[in-house]
Amino acid sequence: MHLRIFGWSYAVTAVALVVGFLYGGLPGLILCAILGILEISLSFDNAVVNATVLERMDPWWQRIFLTVGIVIAVFGMRLVFPLLIVGITAQLNPIEALTLALEQRPETDPTSYAHLLNEAYPDIAAFGGVFLFMLFLDWVFEDRDVKWLQWLERPLARIGQLNRLSIVITLVALAVLTETLAKNPGAVLLSGALGMVTYLLVNGLGDFFESRMEAEHEAEVEAAKKSGNGPSQLAKATGKAGFFLFLYLEVLDAAFSFDGVIGAFAITTDPILIALGLGLIGAMFVRSLTVYLVRKGTLADYVYLEHGAHWAIGALSVILLVGIGYHVNEIITGLIGVAFIAAAFLSSVLRNRRLEAEGIETHHTVDEIAAASHEH
Repeated sequence: MHLRIFGWSYAVTAVALVVGFLYGGLPGLILCAILGILEISLSFDNAVVNATVLERMDPWWQRIFLTVGIVIAVFGMRLVFPLLIVGITAQLNPIEALTLALEQRPETDPTSYAHLLNEAYPDIAAFGGVFLFMLFLDWVFEDRDVKWLQWLERPLARIGQLNRLSIVITLVALAVLTETLAKNPGAVLLSGALGMVTYLLVNGLGDFFESRMEAEHEAEVEAAKKSGNGPSQLAKATGKAGFFLFLYLEVLDAAFSFDGVIGAFAITTDPILIALGLGLIGAMFVRSLTVYLVRKGTLADYVYLEHGAHWAIGALSVILLVGIGYHVNEIITGLIGVAFIAAAFLSSVLRNRRLEAEGIETHHTVDEIAAASHEH
C-alpha cells in the first residue's frame, strides 16, 4: 500500500530534483529539496484536514483531486498566483511579471519580484487568514461526541449554539486588526471580506449538495429495505456534491499555501524552483499523505488527530491575520502545526491503550469509518 500511494510522489520528486539540477545546477537541486521539505512540514495539518473531506468523496472525485488538483496546486498556487499578485501590484502583464521574477533582483530593490510580493502580503494574509479562521471557528463551535481539549472544547461548543457567531467574531477581528495593523486598511478589509465570502459560498454549496445527496440515498435505502434487497452501501459525494467538495479542497489548499509561498522567498525568489519544490515535491507528498490517512483509517483510529489539525489551523489563521502588520517566521508557523499534530497523536495513542486495557476495540473497519463519516 505504501508504494501504491506514495509511488507517484517519489517518482515526481526524482524528476523535480533532476529538473532543478539541470535548471540551476547543484544549488538548484538543493533548493528544490529544501523547499519540498518546507512545504511538507508546513502542510501536515493540511493533509489531516483534507483527509476528513476526501473520505466523504467517491473514488472518481478522489482521483480528480490527485490529478487535476495537483495541476492546480503546482501551476495555479505556486507559479501563477504569485505572478498574478505581482502583476496586479506593479501593473504588469503576466509575461512581464515572469520576466521580472526570473531576473531575481535582491529583495531590497523596490522593483524586485520578491519585494512586490511581500508588499502584497497583508492582502494575501487577510484573505487566507479569514478563510482559515472561519473554518476553525465553525469546527470548534460544533458540538461533537469526541472532545480532545475538553476544558476548552466543551464551553466553546456551548457558545457555538448562537447562530452566525463565527461570522460576527471574524468580522470584529478583521475590523480591529485592519484598523490597528494595516498600512492600507481599505485593501486589506476588502481582501478579508473576499476570504469570508469565498468560504461561505464554497462551503455552503458543498453542504447543500451533499445534504441533498444523502437525503436521496436515505430514500433509496428505505426503498431497498421495503423491496427486500437490503440496504445499499453508504453514499459518497458524487456529481455536484463531489464537485463542490473538490472545489472546497482546492480553496482550502490555496489558503494553506499562502504562508508557504511567501516563506519560500526567504530561500529563493526563482519561480521555477518554487514551483518545483513547493508544488511538485511538497504538494504531491501532501496529497499522497492525505490519501494514506483515508485508506488506512488513521483518522478513525487516532480520533484526536482531526482536533489537533483544526487547532493548528486556528493557530495558522491567527498568524496570518497578525501578518497584516507583522510577518511571523515560517519556522514558528511550522513548529506550532507540528506540535498540535504530535500532541493529538500522542493523546490518541494513550486513549487507545487505555480502551484496549478495558477490552474495547479501537481499530475501525472501512465500513465503520464510512458510517462515522456519514453520521458526521
